[in-house]
Amino acid sequence: MKRLRATAAGRIRLDHFRLIRRLGSGDLGNVYLCQLLRPAAPASSLYAMKVIDREALAGRQKLQRAETEKEILRLLDHPFLPTLYADFDESHYSFLVMEFCPGGDLHVSRQRQPQRRFTVSSAKFYAAETILALEYLHMMGVVYRDLKPENVLVRDDGHIMLSDFDLSFKCEVVPMLLRERSAAAGRSTTKTSELIAEPIAARSKSFVGTHEYLAPEVISGTGHGSAVDWWTLGVFLYEMIYGRTPFRGEDNEKTIGNIMKQSLSFPLTAKDLISKLLTKNPEKRIGGIKGSAEIKRHDFFKGVNWALIRTVKPPVIPRDQRRSEALRKRNSQLVITKLSRKERDQPFQIPHQFDYF
Repeated sequence: MKRLRATAAGRIRLDHFRLIRRLGSGDLGNVYLCQLLRPAAPASSLYAMKVIDREALAGRQKLQRAETEKEILRLLDHPFLPTLYADFDESHYSFLVMEFCPGGDLHVSRQRQPQRRFTVSSAKFYAAETILALEYLHMMGVVYRDLKPENVLVRDDGHIMLSDFDLSFKCEVVPMLLRERSAAAGRSTTKTSELIAEPIAARSKSFVGTHEYLAPEVISGTGHGSAVDWWTLGVFLYEMIYGRTPFRGEDNEKTIGNIMKQSLSFPLTAKDLISKLLTKNPEKRIGGIKGSAEIKRHDFFKGVNWALIRTVKPPVIPRDQRRSEALRKRNSQLVITKLSRKERDQPFQIPHQFDYF
């Protein structure tokens, strides 16, 4: 992992950055677009900086969640997951400096598609990269728990990056060798072995997540593990292809009721995979025991070269769009919305109070 180097005067500090504008807000803090001010830094040295008010979180008994997120980010080294370039504390704030994704998120991208949904080939591409990210997280003992289009960002080259780990939890992973008998050929049978590194024994009883994406075992409170990520993958894939989530009700209570009781009828496209991902029993859910390998073998992903997926041209490439529309005047102007002259000339100051959802 590449870390930002401290200046000759010492460690990385807030005054080494110029905060440009707020990118988003979450339960643990706000994320800002920022620029590194070091003299030798190129004009395109843009980052996403998460600002966390530790005092506010301590008062809400959520400080440990922020510490867990930081611990997880420090572990990550994967092309579809964020790079933590620096983290530091000043006063009662914590700052996490990460990669900035100028392509926005898949929720916004879906809204721009015809009929507000992706083609099957585009959905397959984004789902495949998401599976590889979840596979790595599970191998590292991380259960993500917050997969949704809003948390899947698009890099400049069009490939994805999962974001927001404030609902994730860390657990132990004990690799196991899974042996299976293949179909009999005459009188002989062959045994196949597969190494599974999936935290299937992990258990949490926390009621966390976005209502439309909650797995039944989260709602019931009986305890859940990594299989919740495969349930949310099913909801995620359904939404990308059909433009809506499958269990949405008039309010949160009805949505939860639909998840627990409603029998879902699936449209033809991707029917088999989505139905297996949205199996209410986590032990019978595809990937629930055998992990990502079982999902990757499904016919829906036939033809996907998992080892070389980074060489595949993404459905949308933000940097190519900007060039074709002549919007890219300077690298330093790689922001989604234009800034006023006043905003450009006056450095952003950290406010005393933060807005939280």
